[in-house]
Amino acid sequence: MVAIAPDVQTVAINGVDHYCEWIRQPSAPPKPVMVFVHGWGGSARYWESTARAIADQFDCLLYDQRGFGRSAQLVENISDYALETYADELAALLDHFGLERVYLNGHSVGASIAVLFLQRQPQRVERAILTCSGIFDYNPFTFTAFHQVGALVVKLRFNWFLQIPFAGRLFMSRFVARPLDAVTNRLFLSDYLLAAEGAAIGTIYTAVSQHAATVMPQAFRDIPVPTLLVAGAEDQIIPPKLARRAAALSDRIDYCELPNTAHFPMLEDSTAYLQHLRKFLSVPAAAIDS
Repeated sequence: MVAIAPDVQTVAINGVDHYCEWIRQPSAPPKPVMVFVHGWGGSARYWESTARAIADQFDCLLYDQRGFGRSAQLVENISDYALETYADELAALLDHFGLERVYLNGHSVGASIAVLFLQRQPQRVERAILTCSGIFDYNPFTFTAFHQVGALVVKLRFNWFLQIPFAGRLFMSRFVARPLDAVTNRLFLSDYLLAAEGAAIGTIYTAVSQHAATVMPQAFRDIPVPTLLVAGAEDQIIPPKLARRAAALSDRIDYCELPNTAHFPMLEDSTAYLQHLRKFLSVPAAAIDS
């Protein structure tokens, strides 16, 4: 793993300060840029190990989306949590750094945002990786139940959860097939507690919606660049059958399914995950050793 201190910056987008960090080799010539987009309730933190592993070949830009992680402040008066808006904010972030063309890796809801970004600004992406993404059919009864339960769970968050032994491991048990270390579990729980209530609930309604079920299949069909879709074989959040359904919509999508992993394959089996990235990106094996 490359030992690099991240270059942390704050970027104002649509009136909200976004936490951003660059993971890149100091004093090295500029490399192609890979941008990482995190999923619901999380932050850029869980992408850091992947970014460090490929820093020999890429300058990696990580950021916390509006309402989440370290970009969670001052958003409760905002009501627009459409995934398309988050895709536009990604474009604004690239504009801020003067990035005309990048590699893109989105996870879960972040992968949906990445697909919509590809549809809206296809000229700005060289290649894309979608981690734990898929498409689903609209069901008004199950969607309504999901929204109600999700909103209730978000409202019942308390910082004292962090004082409970093994709370992080319990929180992550539904998301992983292989247990993560205690520090990583705690960071996931901390990010979940940090998320602004409006953003956490708002994106539940926009990510799992009739609108999303309608527009996402076409967005996958419209994917304009070579794309790798990585699924966890034991994923309960976005089951592999939904990922396979998405991959079948475009011949530009290469699909791989990692055994004994669930919703965070980049952490559960980083070696296999990086091997697939290396092959897809045609990066020499020695450059991406974790």
